[in-house]
Amino acid sequence: MIPTRRSVWLLVGWLALGVAASAQPSFTALWAGFGLAFAAAVVLEGILLRRVPTPLAHRQLPASLAVGRWQVATLRLTNPGSRAVQLRAFDHHPSEFDAEALPLSLSLPAVGWAEGSFRFRPNQRGVFAFKQAEIQLLGTLGLLEEQRQIDCLDEVRVYPDFREMARYGLLANEDRTARMGIHLQRRRGEGLEFHQLREYRPGDALRRIDWKATSRRHQLISREYREERDQQVVILLDCGRRMRAQDGPLAHFDQALNAALLLSYVALRQGDAVGLLAFSGAQRWLPPVKGRGAINRLLNGVFDLQPTDAPSDFAAAAIALAARQRRRALVVLITNLRDDDSDGLNMAMKPLKRRHLILAASLREAALRQATLTPLQTFPDALRAAAAQEYLENRDRTHSAIRRKGLMTLDVEPQQLPAELVNRYLEIKRAGQL
Repeated sequence: MIPTRRSVWLLVGWLALGVAASAQPSFTALWAGFGLAFAAAVVLEGILLRRVPTPLAHRQLPASLAVGRWQVATLRLTNPGSRAVQLRAFDHHPSEFDAEALPLSLSLPAVGWAEGSFRFRPNQRGVFAFKQAEIQLLGTLGLLEEQRQIDCLDEVRVYPDFREMARYGLLANEDRTARMGIHLQRRRGEGLEFHQLREYRPGDALRRIDWKATSRRHQLISREYREERDQQVVILLDCGRRMRAQDGPLAHFDQALNAALLLSYVALRQGDAVGLLAFSGAQRWLPPVKGRGAINRLLNGVFDLQPTDAPSDFAAAAIALAARQRRRALVVLITNLRDDDSDGLNMAMKPLKRRHLILAASLREAALRQATLTPLQTFPDALRAAAAQEYLENRDRTHSAIRRKGLMTLDVEPQQLPAELVNRYLEIKRAGQL
């Protein structure tokens, strides 16, 4: 138990009365009586507080949490006692979360309940626990308060930012993705897989006309094609230390994870199967699957992945994937390529190049572009801009060398990666490269 502010002020008043009594003996009796009454009230308040039963706590949390987004939680406290209770409640949220509007000031009626809400924001993905609720019971006279802890365990999962993914169309419809520059609609008359026969329309290529069907129907009939379905896409996700870089509120790894999930969503909508292999520190293998439940399986399989301090071992990742993935697939490596990765990456990908089509998607630091665009006012500014430009040129040469060895590359800033990666996948599908 601890004294309240009211108790402190009353104690200060009692001490002031004692000073007055030392100067004027007529105040001695008043000072002694005030002290005895105050002590008796404090003891009585402590006894009554001890008899107050501990309330029961129940926490209501959103069904799904997204990293970096404010959410609302509700804490309900139930009073099993026959006396009304005044209290303050503080929720022991995970240390990785920010919180607002705590503590809660609640008034619990006798044999009743009350609830209050507060806002919180997860700053990391993964599994976290709300362990306890702490309350401060206030005495009837407001002289003492007692701190108690109530066990109230709730485990939550924090997923990648749903709204950020929805902005690119991950949880939205096709016309929203089209507005972001991602085009999922089939193109009539293009593709490699036969879809259906239909009446000839002006503009159809002559090579699409089915002459046998035309002779039977006595009218022009065209063949309609679509991109091949039931192909496989496997994402190689780098979890090494080079993915710990950060541009803006999200680390490169979170941007890469968002891009991987968006690509998965679009590929699944195209009828392909999607798998994922995490390497360098985190080891996780999700074999390619397709269907409605596949995106949820991927979300639950990768939501707690974090970048590590391990070096990016492309060779080990390629060997691991070659042993697991026998069927031809589009292998999408998401990493941050350096200007000296050309020879090492081409050697590492040899076990995969013979069977699979490989796209190396690299995250380019936005700070490099900003350094080249910053107005030059001092000599250090000029040195910084020159160094950034030289690094970018070396990076371009690295990507050119990788492409000459038979690998496709994509080099964009993290915010551009989701849409650019999806568009490159659709181009590969339309070109029949897979």
